[in-house]
Formats: sequence, structure tokens, C-alpha cells
Amino acid sequence: MSARTVLFIAEPQSVTAIFPTLQEAGLQAGLADNITGALGFIRKSKPCLVFCRPSLQGFDAAVLLEHAGTTEGFPPVVVFSATGSAEEATRFLELGARDFWLEPLAWEKIKLVLPPKEPDPEPEPEPESRPKPASQAANASGMAGKFQIIGRHEAVLRVLSLAKRVAKSKATVLISGESGTGKEMFARYLHHNSDRADKAFVAINCAALPEHLLESELFGHEKGAFTGAINRKLGKFELANGGTILLDEITEMDLGLQAKLLRVLQESEFDRVGGVETVKVDVRVLATTNRDIEGSVRDNSFRQDLFYRLNVIPLKLPALGERGDDVLLLAEYFTNKFSATYGLGQLAFTEDAKQWLTGYEWPGNVRELQNLMERAVLLAGEGPIQPRHFLMGDDQWFPDDLAGVDADQRAVSEAPPPASAAEALSVMPIHEMEKRLILKSLEETTGNRTRAAELLGISVRTLRNKLNEYKKQGLDV
Repeated sequence: MSARTVLFIAEPQSVTAIFPTLQEAGLQAGLADNITGALGFIRKSKPCLVFCRPSLQGFDAAVLLEHAGTTEGFPPVVVFSATGSAEEATRFLELGARDFWLEPLAWEKIKLVLPPKEPDPEPEPEPESRPKPASQAANASGMAGKFQIIGRHEAVLRVLSLAKRVAKSKATVLISGESGTGKEMFARYLHHNSDRADKAFVAINCAALPEHLLESELFGHEKGAFTGAINRKLGKFELANGGTILLDEITEMDLGLQAKLLRVLQESEFDRVGGVETVKVDVRVLATTNRDIEGSVRDNSFRQDLFYRLNVIPLKLPALGERGDDVLLLAEYFTNKFSATYGLGQLAFTEDAKQWLTGYEWPGNVRELQNLMERAVLLAGEGPIQPRHFLMGDDQWFPDDLAGVDADQRAVSEAPPPASAAEALSVMPIHEMEKRLILKSLEETTGNRTRAAELLGISVRTLRNKLNEYKKQGLDV
């Protein structure tokens, strides 16, 4: 699949609000209002994902799903609706839909189901004189190239081997590790190598919503269950029936909700909020945490019985700083990936750059490395990549040729600092400006952390960590 294009088959007014966010994320959005136009667009533009609204007048989602099931290379299809019943969701999932969502569409959900940007090119044959990298064994265990786990370090291969052995079971898996180590990647690896690979994979961040909203997201609610509940809503467990659900940041879940989750794990049933009928489900549960969950059990912030129920198969991911030469292996992988994305040639690292990469501690783990490689590729241009292209710490990068910068631009950059407070006006330390922006965003969103994070252009996890810092400073946030 190509070109990071997403097709929407829906009324324009129901989807165009999400288009600017998609464009900012580097995606193109297509729009069709009938089956003929949709199929023509798919043949010509080869989108990586299709969203369709079954209520669109003159459009039959079942026809589209029939094409999806009989056409090789057809992109995954997500059905979304303003209202929905369990029967409707089950029908579309059985017809082959990738997932069934209730509106509104949100980028946080869309990015979780996006396929990889490009299929990874086949590696060039290694000269016979060179040993075959052990990482090839790890890469080969992915499903048709999806959700590759790249690494040759013993700790990674050990975790990957265990994941492969338990992938086809229904056992719950608790994936732990620092932020950015690839916990969600392993969760998706488990799902796509399981017997449920053709069913839904539903992920929810337990830290992104307050308790009452998280309960509704997990288990759904009935019409009139609370103020604003104007329709029945299906929860994530119901939408994941037959497939897999990922509970990200499980240690952020409130104790009261933990008890309800325990019932689902033990009895495979739950009640919707405001409901009187018990809902039965068949769902494989995966959970992740970046905290010391056993410590949370000891301080009574996490239920011991729930921990034991989740921890049937523990997968502990190593930090990137502990993975030795995997840093260079991953750096090369991401460099090739972004070079292809931006239409650049293959880039090499100088020896100084390699030494910097292997000597850095990587507090942000693989996620930090990925972002850093994108930055380096863009700054290096035709290469080679040097340490100055990483823009880390006090290091600064300047183009090799400043001839194109005119005198006025240089004068601005070399202007002296303000001579007085009156001239400085709003100048303040960056950390203080950051704090004010975060608090202002929460004020404007009436405390909605997910929306505030979107406004700031950061993740909910980053926002939560910042707020925890402010609490330690004595702020009431």
C-alpha cells in the first residue's frame, strides 16, 4: 500500500473536520459518496485505510466489504456510525470490517489502526564473508512483514520468543517497560500472530479519561443512563468481541473500575452503564504499564487479584539503553524508512555519529530514537548524518551554506537582547511559558486532558507527567 492516503465514504460534513489533523500527520484524505467512486479511488490511489458510514444514502457497506473479502490487497475497512447496536457491529465485523466505531472520529483512534507507512524493502543479500545478523530471525517472525520487532539483543529475542509461543492462546498478557520501548508494538504483534488476527483489535488508554467516562468507554451505556446519554453506546469490550482489547496504562485505572474489569476477566461478562442485561463477550485481554505495578499493589493503588489475573504471561521489555548494538540497527532501519518517505537517497552515519548514538542513554527509548532519526534525515539531506544533525543538548546545527541568508535576516538573528523589562514584555523562562500554556489549555478545555493534549500537540501521557510535576511543586491541578 502506498502513499499514506485514507479514504472516507461518507457525507462530507461528517468527516471533513478531521482532515486538517490528518494532513498535519502527513496523511492525505480522499472522499467518496458512492460505491463506484469508492472502488475507483481504491484502484487508483491505493489508500492504506478506508472508513465508511453505512447510513450514507445510496451506499451499501456490505457490498464494499464483499469486495474487501474477495480482492487481493484491498485496504482494511473501518465502519463508523453515529448510533449503533451490538447486532449492527457484529454484522459488519462478521462481514469482514476491521473495526466498528461510534462517532465522532478521533485522530487518537485512527492512528492506532493505521498500517505501517511503507512495506519494508527486502534487504540486500549479505556478502558470504559476513555472518548473517541474528536480527533477521527476529524480523522474520512478524506476520507478513507487519509489526516487525527489530533487534538482535538477547533480551529482545527472549521476549519475542515468549510472545510467539503464547500468541495463539487466550491467556492475558501484561507488557511492562519504560515509555517508548514498544509495548503497543508487541501487543499488536501478539494479536496479528494469533487466531484472532482477522477480528478486531481495540486499544484504549486508561490514563486519558476520568473514571466515569472510562467506564462508559469500556463497557458502554444505555440510553438515559446519565445526563447526555441520548443513545445506547457500545463499549470497547463489546466492539472487540471475538478479537483483542489492549488496556494501555492499566495502572492508571481507578480501584472501583478495577473490580469491574476483574469480573470481565473471570466471567467474560459485564453490564453496560445503566443496563439491566448482562453482556457476554469473548475477548483476549492485553495490558501495558510503564510503572512498577507490583509496587502499586503493595501501596494498595492496584488490586492484587487483578494483577495476578493480568499477569498470566508477563512480558518485560528492556530499555533501549540496555540493548547494545540494537541502537545502530534501529537507527539504520528508521533512517532508511524516513529517507524513503521523504524521497531521499540512502544515508550513512559518520563514525562520530555512531559513537554518539551508542554512547547516549536514550531516556525516551525507541520512540525518541525514531523521532531523532527523522530529524537527522531532514537536516542531513544528502548525508552523511553527523552528530550535529541530532540537535541534542547544547549542540547547534547550521547549514553548510549561509550564502542565501540576506543581511536583514542576519541582523534579526544577531539583534541584542531587550534593554529593559518594558521591551521584554512577555519574555520568561521556557519552563514557565510551558507551564502557563498547559494550565491555559486545561482551562479552555474545562479540564479535558485529551483535548488539552491535542491543542498543545503533545501526548496525553506527556501532559499527565507534566501535571504530576506541577503537583509536586504544590500546584492544585
